[in-house]
Amino acid sequence: MLARTIIAAGETWRAYPSGFVTQYDHDEFSILFIRGTGEDRTIRVTRYSPQHARSRELSFAELSDADLLRLFQSSQPSFTSPEAGYAP
Repeated sequence: MLARTIIAAGETWRAYPSGFVTQYDHDEFSILFIRGTGEDRTIRVTRYSPQHARSRELSFAELSDADLLRLFQSSQPSFTSPEAGYAP
């Protein structure tokens, strides 16, 4: 899967659909926003409900840059999400 790149608050973020599967797998999926690498990496996560294509890759490709920016603005820090390694 190729990453999409957005600029949010002057920072460059790479966006990817998550491979994490929940009980809502057919209705929604997560998008990971990643900035930096290694120890300096920051991850944010948001959930997305596809409107047209149901496959993750196709639906992700159909999102406009404005849609991705809107989703980024509603994203949460990685420590709140199992998609990014949170474990209760």
